[in-house]
Amino acid sequence: MARRFITVEDIHRANGAELVLDAETVVTPQALEAARAAGIVLRGPNGNYAEPAPDRGPDAGNVQRHLPHMPEPPSEFSGGTGVVVTAVGRNRPGILAQITAALSQGGASVIDISQKTVDDWFHLVLTVELLGDATFESLSQRLSALGGEDDFVVRAMHERVFRFMHRV
Repeated sequence: MARRFITVEDIHRANGAELVLDAETVVTPQALEAARAAGIVLRGPNGNYAEPAPDRGPDAGNVQRHLPHMPEPPSEFSGGTGVVVTAVGRNRPGILAQITAALSQGGASVIDISQKTVDDWFHLVLTVELLGDATFESLSQRLSALGGEDDFVVRAMHERVFRFMHRV
């Protein structure tokens, strides 16, 4: 049976102070907030509304048995915090220098770099290591301030998050 989703619009259309839902109904976070604000009580078959268990599909049991036992990919970094930096945009002289200067000022050391340019566009991927008391948050803010809407965009991601995203 398909699940039903309750949205903010459903809450606004509700007539009364109570909305009775079946066990498989999912209420969006925004709808929960709207119901609280409007004083509407959400009820399930056994009392107050409880979010149903997620439907993880037919392979869920197999995945839960095997994924937790997969070994952690080996780290290629000698220490500190690894960060994957990507930059994409319109090519012009000095972009690589601008990005590496920001990395240096942010306390990051470049471990590896890959760049591809096609016509007037470039794509750059760097793996860097944060040194000393440098933080991911300050480096990420420094990098996201580079470029502009029509120039290029720089993003930073923790190396561990990047590795876990790409392990399956």
